[in-house]
Amino acid sequence: MSDLDTRIAQARGDIPADIVLKGGRIFDLMTGELIHGDVAMCGDRIAGVFDSYTGLREIDVTGKILVPGFIDTHLHIESSLVTPFEFDRCVTPRGVTTAICDPHEIANVIGLDGIRYFQAASERTLMDIRVQLSSCVPSTHMETAGATLLAGDLEQVMGHPSAIGLAEFMNYPGVIHRDPEAMKKLRLFEDAHIDGHCPQLSGRDLNAYIAAGIRTEHEATTAQEAREKLRKGMRVLIREGSVSKDLHALHPVLTDLTSAYMCLCTDDRNPLDIAESGHLDHMIRTLIALGCSPLAVYRAATLSGAEAFGLKDRGMIAPSKRADIVVIDSLEDCNASMVFAGGVEVTDAAFAARDILPPVARNSVQAPRVVAESFRSGGNREQTDVIGILEGKIITEHLIETIPIVDGDKRPDPVRDLTRITVIERHGKNGNIASGFVKGFGMTAGAIASTVCHDHHNIACVGVDYADMAIAANRMSEIEGGFVVVRDGKVLAELALPVAGLMSLEPFETVHAQLVDLRAAARTLGVTLEEPFLQLAFLALPVIPALKITDRGMVDVHKFEIIS
Repeated sequence: MSDLDTRIAQARGDIPADIVLKGGRIFDLMTGELIHGDVAMCGDRIAGVFDSYTGLREIDVTGKILVPGFIDTHLHIESSLVTPFEFDRCVTPRGVTTAICDPHEIANVIGLDGIRYFQAASERTLMDIRVQLSSCVPSTHMETAGATLLAGDLEQVMGHPSAIGLAEFMNYPGVIHRDPEAMKKLRLFEDAHIDGHCPQLSGRDLNAYIAAGIRTEHEATTAQEAREKLRKGMRVLIREGSVSKDLHALHPVLTDLTSAYMCLCTDDRNPLDIAESGHLDHMIRTLIALGCSPLAVYRAATLSGAEAFGLKDRGMIAPSKRADIVVIDSLEDCNASMVFAGGVEVTDAAFAARDILPPVARNSVQAPRVVAESFRSGGNREQTDVIGILEGKIITEHLIETIPIVDGDKRPDPVRDLTRITVIERHGKNGNIASGFVKGFGMTAGAIASTVCHDHHNIACVGVDYADMAIAANRMSEIEGGFVVVRDGKVLAELALPVAGLMSLEPFETVHAQLVDLRAAARTLGVTLEEPFLQLAFLALPVIPALKITDRGMVDVHKFEIIS
């Protein structure tokens, strides 16, 4: 029999199913009921539900609840700091069976080869990785990236089975003012899904942005912003990453009425937070604890994401759907005891059987060596633009501080929490170095450097001691990128990320342990931020208001221009 014949026969009970989960209760996302019944699987599909079945393999799940596999509707796997294969091993056992990723972090380093790497990886992972095509490489004209992808470039990687459409369109000024290259990309994907990225956009500008055919958006940080976007037809993705934490602000908007149009995503979440709190399972637990109904929450985590991104083959435990199933003890706790991804039970043996790709983008850090004097920052006026950190958000304040000029230099001032921030071009293009000030680290000594620096991924360095900053920045080339903490001329902790300066070659458990050491080392510098490394990374992203810095200087994001 064909696969279709077999599935129909197994659904009728004419022949045994391949796998049957027996004795559990299925969470019905249409009514919110918990209904007793078996689930019969045929290959990678569900054949039958709400009935009694026999199977070639039968698994007793008495007392358990069965829910559809979770869908992370927007994330950058690179921000997990591990390869797609380790990310798979890290979060699929937690119930995440579909990840809709934008590989624009690696694409900003090595261009189309980075997208092709993720496409090839998607063919080999247990979870279904959907690879959106990166729309903004670089994110703006105000930074130096390792690659530039135009509409003609994206056309070369269209048509892969993992494709859905165009990833987050961050250049919202380019959309609403009809930049020619932005229009070419929009037209290329006019009949496909286009994902959005428009923080704080409202009114007619938001109308213009949506009129371009952009359907989903994950940058709402207030309930008011989310409601306007919902009313104008966008699907709003509630985000809870390692830095951007919008769940508490948006949970009042998630109800049984709105849940069909709201989804969940992590955007950027590292192994430390995954190990300590969880992934989408953490969001589900937290939303229910905050008072959202289980029906609304599980819809947002599954069916609504499938519908929003046109994945009609998943999101429910129902005949013909992908056999993406999570077995949990209770809806409130959402602790997965068993997971099936496309009909494959998620086990150590299943992970070991994958065909893992060799790493790409080694030795990608080609930065100039720097010395202490490289971090001096002068000027002819004491009134100084300062980036103001808002912890738990990637938006920043645009502060003005009076900083005296001494011997031609405006120096860091730990007493006032004024820390030097410097971005060093690392792709071997021009050797740019730009410095400014940031407030909010609480740093009183030493320096921190990183090559995770959205989205251009140049070297970002913060510190109050120029000599330590030079050691930290130069260390990036020696370890092929990563994170480093330096004090008094010594490296206190580091994490090497040799794959494009973004991802480790180590297991996620090792990366988690190293992140614990890094966080502890940062605290010895006086750092008060819970997640200083990714917070630093977003200070260089010039599409998020209000003030940022790139290798070309301080950027006024509202004016979309470099401050002279």
